[in-house]
Parts: sequence; C-alpha cells; structure tokens
Amino acid sequence: MKGKLYLIPSPLGDYPPQEVLPAPVLQAILPLKTFVVEEVRTARRFLSAAGLKGQIDTLEFHTLNEHTRPEEVEAFSGLFDKGDVGLISEAGLPAVADPGAALVALCHRRDIEVVPLTGPSSLMLALMASGLNGQSFTFLGYLPAKTDERKKAIKDIERRSRAGRESQIFIETPYRNDSLLQDLLGTLQPGTMLTVAADITLPTAFIRTKSVQQWRSAPVTIGKRPCVFIILA
Repeated sequence: MKGKLYLIPSPLGDYPPQEVLPAPVLQAILPLKTFVVEEVRTARRFLSAAGLKGQIDTLEFHTLNEHTRPEEVEAFSGLFDKGDVGLISEAGLPAVADPGAALVALCHRRDIEVVPLTGPSSLMLALMASGLNGQSFTFLGYLPAKTDERKKAIKDIERRSRAGRESQIFIETPYRNDSLLQDLLGTLQPGTMLTVAADITLPTAFIRTKSVQQWRSAPVTIGKRPCVFIILA
C-alpha cells in the first residue's frame, strides 16, 4: 500500500513551532522518516524544534525547489513505496506560492492520498487583518521585476480591483519591497486602499491599511522582511 503525502506547515519566522502550530500537527510529524523540502538546512532546524531533536540524522531529505526538473519530481513517486512522506516549504503552507505544488499534483496523478495539515498562511492572515474585501480576492504572486513593466501591472491590477471591487494580493522578494512600495505609491490613485503586512506572526509584525494618499503623507521603510501587499480600488 502506498504511503500518504503530508503537507506540513512551518512557522513564518524563526521561533518555536509550538507557538503557531496545533499539537495534532506536531504529533503527525513525529512518525515521518522521509521529507521533501525546499531547503534542507531550514527543514532540519524546523523539525528539530518541532520535536525530532536528536533524530535528524536518521531522516531522509529530498530537495524540491524552483530549480527541480519535472523528471526529478516524477522520480519522487518511488518514495511512497516505502511509506508516508512529509512536504515542507520554506515558510507557511506548502504548495501555496511554493514549488511543492508539483509534488502534490504528482500524487493526484498517481492516486496517492494527500493530507493537508493546519498552519499559518501569510496571505490569508494578511487578508484577515487588512479590513479589505475578504469575499472577493485574487492572489497574483509576484509582480514584474522591471520598473516599467511593474508600473503597467500595477495600473492593470488597480483597474481590475475597481471593476470587481476585488482585493488584489501580491508578494515581493524582500530586497525589492521598498522599490515596489515606491512604485505603488507613485502609480496608484490617491483613494485606493493599500495594506502593507510585514513579519506576520512575529514580534516585529507591521500590518497597516491606509489610502495611498495617507501612505504618501507618512511613508514607511519595510526593509528586507517577508511582506504581503493588498490593494482595493
């Protein structure tokens, strides 16, 4: 009988998993011996803190990231012949804005049971805390990196938001946070609402929703922190 794929959430920052993960999730991790992870070092540290300290060297790790080729993902199907497998993203929920989705898709093709476990989603936590439209929203992933293309995308997103009264959620590579915020404030209409949600669940969390005009009057520096942006026109 094939093993199952357990989708294991991880904290959004470097702090004890027990502070954000339910006890049943931590219990579900303990019997697992094989893991597919985005980054081995981070996964080892997380599993040690989650209750497997002293057992890490007995575990089997396989890497799945943005550089993993489709044929390498297909090869992971053999792991389930030996038992259950855990999938761990760098932070938050596996397979959401995460290359682990390729392994989940493989499991569905091979009739392997997928078991999602409860944990923090920076996207949903940001939306919850934004005060914007939580009934109609779109997650866009990353905007273009080049300034001209990004400004065009921002205008398109704003038009889409206005037409459907829909919250538009997107993220950025941390080192580009402040340049993205600058482009947002320079491109969006003054009355458009903008949420900036950085370091969610951490002691340094910063979550604010203001109009673009208000942000222009009191700009902030985000720095290289994990951040979610939401607009509602």
